[in-house]
Amino acid sequence: MSRIGKKQIVIPPKTEVSISGGFISVKGPLGELKKEFSSDIDIKIEDGKIVLIPIRNSLPLKALWGTYASHICNMIQGVTTEYQKKLIVEGIGFKSEVKGNELTLSVGFSHQIKVALPTNLKVTAEKNVISISGIDKESVGQFAAKVRALKKPEPYKGKGIRYDDEVIRRKQGKKSV
Repeated sequence: MSRIGKKQIVIPPKTEVSISGGFISVKGPLGELKKEFSSDIDIKIEDGKIVLIPIRNSLPLKALWGTYASHICNMIQGVTTEYQKKLIVEGIGFKSEVKGNELTLSVGFSHQIKVALPTNLKVTAEKNVISISGIDKESVGQFAAKVRALKKPEPYKGKGIRYDDEVIRRKQGKKSV
């Protein structure tokens, strides 16, 4: 049984949740999110709370039960408070800047890397810190992972793009005699 799926999800004030045709839409002060869910899990709104009940008792549905509950919680939290990820660009001569709808990175290659910015995210680059924020947790995390993958931090000098709270395990270099 899913512990997360059993819990009722409380709908905060100033937030509207509606279900229609397999789609759940959540409106809040920061915007609106809409997502499609399969009909294997019955989703009901009762007295300002969302209740999820699986239709059959099978292992894949038990897994979906908690996953759907987490997705709905993330949607509700996103429209009330923005999700934010910070990336740090570390290295000599490494820099980042936002020009129009592109993120331009100079990270040690012979050319600059240009990444198109998603329309639903706000991206800012100050000195060596890239801030990504938006109401959709999935797209914020996906874009941050995409940018980080362009130049992963290396273990000897720590150069590269890393998350703000990420700790790089450093290795010892060659020993000189």
